[in-house]
Amino acid sequence: MEAGKKYRLACFKLSVAENNLPYSRIIVIPARHYGNSVQRNLVRRQIKEIWRTNQERFLPGLDFAVVVYPDGKSLTFSEKRDNLLTLIERSGSFAPAVV
Repeated sequence: MEAGKKYRLACFKLSVAENNLPYSRIIVIPARHYGNSVQRNLVRRQIKEIWRTNQERFLPGLDFAVVVYPDGKSLTFSEKRDNLLTLIERSGSFAPAVV
């Protein structure tokens, strides 16, 4: 994912690029030295759950790459959710609200 926009907040780095598909995709990458395999898989599952529960809010046709840094190990799930959604909002990847 060389092309695209990059955003950084606290323990996350988000890269967003167009994928020319009718749906969006995500990849979660714990940074080197994040912890053991249990901690890395836990953070992957947590980020994917945040993605799954908010997916209808995202614009279609985008690829998201989320790099999670070791500072994020101390954050709670809700703090991770808030930080990630703030980053996605900052990237302009939320679909407009339907009233």
